[in-house]
Parts: sequence; C-alpha cells; structure tokens
Amino acid sequence: MKEFLKRKDIEISLKRYGIDALGAMAQGLFCSLLIGTIIDTIGTQFHVPFLTQTVAVIAGTDYTVGGLASAMSGPAMATAIGYALKCPPLVLFSMITVGFAANALGGAGGPLAVLFVAIISAELGKAVSKETKIDILVTPLVTIGAGVFLSWLIAPPLGKAAMWLGNLIMWATELQPFFMGILVSVLVGMALTLPISSAAICAALGLTGLAGGAAVAGCSAQMIGFAVISFKENKWGGLVSQGIGTSMLQMGNIVKNPRIWIAPTLASAITGPIATCLFKLRMDGAPVSSGMGTCGLVGQIGVYTGWVNDIAAGTKTAITGPDWAGLLLISFILPALLSLLIHKGVQKAGWVKEGDLKL
Repeated sequence: MKEFLKRKDIEISLKRYGIDALGAMAQGLFCSLLIGTIIDTIGTQFHVPFLTQTVAVIAGTDYTVGGLASAMSGPAMATAIGYALKCPPLVLFSMITVGFAANALGGAGGPLAVLFVAIISAELGKAVSKETKIDILVTPLVTIGAGVFLSWLIAPPLGKAAMWLGNLIMWATELQPFFMGILVSVLVGMALTLPISSAAICAALGLTGLAGGAAVAGCSAQMIGFAVISFKENKWGGLVSQGIGTSMLQMGNIVKNPRIWIAPTLASAITGPIATCLFKLRMDGAPVSSGMGTCGLVGQIGVYTGWVNDIAAGTKTAITGPDWAGLLLISFILPALLSLLIHKGVQKAGWVKEGDLKL
C-alpha cells in the first residue's frame, strides 16, 4: 500500500491537506469570487457600462462580468486544490464538476464542503489514473462520480456546520465585542502569518460583520507590524513585500526566534477591540476578504464593498469621514505605531537582536 500511495503521489499529511490544499483553495477564491466582487465594485463606483450591464442570462439569472467570475468560485477552488495535490490532467479537469457540485450543495458553507469533497475526489481519481486501458473514461467517471456522490452526502451538513460556527463567532462578537475582538483579531492574524490560509478559513466560515472587521484588523496588524519593525533590515523592498504582500515571509525567522512575533501579535490584540468597540468596523464584503488584511489592500476593499452594499440596501446612508478614519487607523496607522513601540521594548529586554528579522 505504501508503495502504491508513493507511486500515485498520494500523501496523507497535515501539510498536504491543511497547508497546500487550503492555501490553493484560497487562490481559487481570489481568482473567482474575490476578483468578481472587485470588478463589480469598480464597475458600480466608476460607472463603467461594460462592467455593470448584463452580459449573460443563465437559467433566468442575470450575470455581469464580475458575476460570472463569482459564479465560478466552486470550480475554481476545486481545480486549485487538484493542482496543489498534483493531480494528473484528467483528474484535474474533472475537478471542475466536483467543485461546482460541492459548492452548490454546501450552500453558504460551500468553501468548506469544497475543501473536503475535492481532496477526497482528487485522491480517488489519482488512485485509478492510468491503471486501465480506458483511462479517459474511468478516471473522469471515478473522480466526478465520487465528487458528486460526496457532495450529495456530506456537502449539506458540512455547509451547515460551517455556517453555524461562523454565525456563532459573529453572534459572540456582536455580544462581546471587546473580548471576541481580541480573540478573532489575534487568531486570524496569526493564521495569516502561519503557512495556512486565513482567507480560506474566513471564507469557509463566512466570517463577516464585526467579526470580519476584527479579522481585518488582526491580519493588517501582522502585515504592517512586520513590515515596519523589520524596515531597518529589509528596507523598502521588505516594507512592500510584507505590507501589501504577506507576513508569511517572516515564518522562517519566527521558527528561529519566536519572540519577533510578540510586537505584531500584541498590536493585533489592541487593534481588534478598538475596531469592534470604538469604530464598529464591519467587513460586509466577500468573507474571503476578512482574512486578507492589507494583502493587495483586499481587506480594505472588502470593507469598502460592504459599505457600498449597505448603502444600496438602505441600511447605511453614506460613507462618512469617521468611516475612512477608522479604516486607516485600524489598517495602517495603529498597527505601525503599536508594533514599533512594543518592538522597542522587546529589543530592550534583549529578546530580539538586529538581524533577526532579515529576509
């Protein structure tokens, strides 16, 4: 069995499924739901006719350019997972149908359903790939058959479980914004820096509202925090690559000296409750944006998209100066100032020395 799994490149491990597959799923979300949301926002805000008009009508539903991209989130996630699991072509292409089925049957918790169903279907497809003389029939049949069956069997309960957990977190944050602001901000922020996907976690849980705002605060604190405290070692290239790229670049240095993580993490513990209690910062855009922070400014675009949606729905009258001030303070100014102050204390304590943050 071990030889068979090795030959088929089936690696049952936390890294392969919890890091590689989860991270790839987030990329699939970026290339579908997230980019579709951004396209729709640009079209609406800048009054671009081509981006706001209906370009296709499918089963009675009107789709814009962005709407078409968003509608492909299930296939995009599953195909990305298949790519991360190193699926052969016939398996990889079959993942399109698998992703569509899992996402559709998973409902609001579709991303979590796609993760589980796509992993199992991909590995089963890899197991039978090129084992028969009619591979072109057997491999897609096994992959799609398993995917659709599993989607029917487990996608609805998985979707409901994810939705329940996400709703619980959001409800708790509304009820206890201070403590939950700290908890959500710190945990999601740390997930962003770790080699797992905070964006995929937020998407799977459907994390929006005040909890989404706390998540944006935590992720921003990690990225901006590491960018500014390591400026002396990494200069402008490091500032940009970490500030609007990813704080995951520091993971190697964290393994060598975990104390370099103190400043950004404590900063997130402070900005989280400020976001939820003082500024009432809500992230009502696509849930995936909650786990992005300042990466490509996606977190901030998500907050802005939520404002626009709220205005359209009549629950918000206008975007105010305090709204913008809160977003700038939580996303950039406070993380930078707090991280620098805390890091100086860490350095004075002798826990971190020059060069520990060098990329």
